[in-house]
Amino acid sequence: CLVFLCLVTLCVTPVINVSASPCSLQLTRSYEDYEYYQDGDIVIGAVISVNSYVVTYTFNKEPVILNVCMLPSVRSYINYLVFLFGIEIINSYPDILPNMTLGYHLYDSCTDTRKAVRSVLKIISGPKQTVPNYSCTGYNKVAGFIGDEHSITTISIAQILGCTDTHSYGATDSALNDRRVYPHFFRMLQSSRIYYKIISQFIKYFSWNWVGIFVSDDDSGETEQLLLSQYLSTYGICVSFIIKFNTNKLNHRDVINRNINTVRSSSAQIIVVCGAFNFAIIQFFQDAPAIFYEKTLILNPSWTTNTYIASNTVEALNKTITIELYDMNLPEYGGFFDNISFSNRPKDKLIQDIGMIEYWCMTSNVSRNQFYSSVYNISLYNCTGRDTIRIFKYYVTLGVSPRVYYAVYVMALALHKMHKYIKEQFKETNMKMKILDIYIILNIRLYDFIKRTPDLFQLNQTSFFNENGEFVIRYLIKQWMQLSTYIKISILGYYTDFETEDKKLLIFPSDILWRTKNNESRCSDNCSPGYRKVTRAGAQTCCYDCAQCPEGEISNRTDSENCIKCPDTEWPNEKKDQCIPRLEEFLSYSDVITAVFSVLSALFFLITIGILIIFIIFKDTAIVKANNTSLSFLLLVSIMLTFPCVFLFLGRPMDITCTLRQSTFSIVFSIAISCVLGKTTMIYIVFKATKPGSVWKKWVNMKISNAVVLTISLIQVMINITWLAASPPFQELDTRSYPGKIIVQCNEGSVLAFYSVLGYMGLLAAVSFIIAFLARTLPDSFNEAKYITFSMLVFCSVWIAMIPAYLSTKGKDMVAVEVFAILTSSAGLLGCIFSPKCYIILFRPEMNTKAYLLGSKNKVIST
Repeated sequence: CLVFLCLVTLCVTPVINVSASPCSLQLTRSYEDYEYYQDGDIVIGAVISVNSYVVTYTFNKEPVILNVCMLPSVRSYINYLVFLFGIEIINSYPDILPNMTLGYHLYDSCTDTRKAVRSVLKIISGPKQTVPNYSCTGYNKVAGFIGDEHSITTISIAQILGCTDTHSYGATDSALNDRRVYPHFFRMLQSSRIYYKIISQFIKYFSWNWVGIFVSDDDSGETEQLLLSQYLSTYGICVSFIIKFNTNKLNHRDVINRNINTVRSSSAQIIVVCGAFNFAIIQFFQDAPAIFYEKTLILNPSWTTNTYIASNTVEALNKTITIELYDMNLPEYGGFFDNISFSNRPKDKLIQDIGMIEYWCMTSNVSRNQFYSSVYNISLYNCTGRDTIRIFKYYVTLGVSPRVYYAVYVMALALHKMHKYIKEQFKETNMKMKILDIYIILNIRLYDFIKRTPDLFQLNQTSFFNENGEFVIRYLIKQWMQLSTYIKISILGYYTDFETEDKKLLIFPSDILWRTKNNESRCSDNCSPGYRKVTRAGAQTCCYDCAQCPEGEISNRTDSENCIKCPDTEWPNEKKDQCIPRLEEFLSYSDVITAVFSVLSALFFLITIGILIIFIIFKDTAIVKANNTSLSFLLLVSIMLTFPCVFLFLGRPMDITCTLRQSTFSIVFSIAISCVLGKTTMIYIVFKATKPGSVWKKWVNMKISNAVVLTISLIQVMINITWLAASPPFQELDTRSYPGKIIVQCNEGSVLAFYSVLGYMGLLAAVSFIIAFLARTLPDSFNEAKYITFSMLVFCSVWIAMIPAYLSTKGKDMVAVEVFAILTSSAGLLGCIFSPKCYIILFRPEMNTKAYLLGSKNKVIST
């Protein structure tokens, strides 16, 4: 702002003799300055790049050293024409700056920072000799600046101008977003960040993650490449290779071969060309077109607006994806761009140079013809009658050219609003001061009015200046089709930065024509659902292997970083991409083994009832009386009740069935064993009491068997009551034993209590077995000891065999083992003890008599 304040101070001082100024600035002179000036009440300064670069030439006569602007571009010249068109349109509008004329002072910067700075200083000083911090017009008419197209010159211009409003139509360097350094800088497009953001999102849209980068080998290219890499990394995209192109190594065969091998060996199908247009990259496209047959190029706007690409066939660019500026139409321009020729614009040095260099047409200036013929090594011809350039009208609405007009329009509209504001402030005052002097006195900033102008553009699209001074509007995504004589361009989608995140990018995939059927650009294939990514050692994150999810986990999306564990009640399906309800396993009634157990349990229950009925019918017979009738009935009833206990083990376990099944069976079966033990004990006492002088005689008439049954049963009942009170069994869902299954089982609660119950029954059986074994030789026709011995042997064998099988199985198999043990042991008791008696009762009635008993050689004593 210091430079600006100095300029303001000098602008309102009288004109002095420039030659007497001690601060006259001596700059390296140019062969041609390309200065264009039109006076007006308000002047807009403009620095527009038409020539491509500057070369310093040494001459034999004064001046010895001159800067020569080289290679003017037709496309860039159109920007100059559009600027003139904008000034003419504004001056023709009666509603904008009425009674005032808008002038201009324009220079070609020749895409050179030194030339750009020189041009700015000359515009500030006025249309005479350049004097730093001095205006030769008496007061400052320059309201603001338009320019430049290239960032390298625009940055230098913006740094010089400071607080003066500057409006670029093509600079994209993101450094210009810094409002602390460039507070009054505006541009008619966004910084290059938006291009790389669009490119990164476009690549991500197709789930690509592996790209190559072409970039120029200079500071600008380095900056652009770092910016692109930053955005690619944000969206999880990796860079396969980066090739930097240097214009000084265009014909180095070893460099070309190395670059060809790099592209050919990479699996990346997408190559992003970032940074400004570079002839070295174009040369590489033309030297090795074959390696690009299966590659898709993505270009940013600095390439798509280049004249060389538009006018030359580059096979490698066929089916290229491009990011382009939104088309901004110009007002009706009638014949302004028609019939532009070298002959009808003799004072326009730019069009004269373009005629010589592009069309080899000589001018009326003989020395100029000789100089350019020598510099460009061309032969010039007389083009009179065929020097009209008809392509201007076609290029007017392409690239940044329309933005030149709108930059002028924004500046003029802001000046108009500010002028209107001044008039309202000085309604009753005779405004004799120049309008710009009033702006300075009131400290009114054009900046504030520029921000509010885009709403009047009438572009049929939302547009505005954001907080960084960038003109925000929709961007286009296009595809180039290189045909024999022209380039066909089709729109593939849009990018709207001010929309919500899910609506920013709009793509029409069906409209894209790919170079190959396989348009994947990935370092690794996608990991399908059911798999997860495993990064390769030493490789980038985009290069990975796929590993199937472990047991119990799934991944339900492509390229999952981690697998998700299924809930306890669910299990992965076969593909491991979905959790499905686990299969419940229990001894269901639909199982065959359950049907077998049910039939056997019912059958044995009926058999037991039948035996009980037989005993009731023949209760007065000798064999029934001889075997302790009451205990026999109690034993039959207890055995009969063990069979229905089996149904507590079948079906889906519930808390009530879990609580009842072990306790019910253990109590009922303990009563049965206690009856057997009571019978065995009485047999043993009777046997011992038959001996003379035996002490067992006094126990014969006592109800020992009843006491044994009652005591033993009560102990088992007490154990079960304690178990149920302290830690009762309950339903449990076992999700860990078998993959994909939920074992619905009963948790026994207290393991100690459970094994105490079983152990107690085993102890009773062992004691019964021992006593029965000792009494097996009792000389009695109806001695039960040997049958009891055998029944206890069966019981012990079954349960001893059951224990390891029970402990080694899970789920319904474990339950089946226990049910089998219950049925077998109960059936063993029933068969071993009662089947011989039933046989005698039913088939050997002659043995079921008192006479048969008295005929025995041993005295029968009722037990």
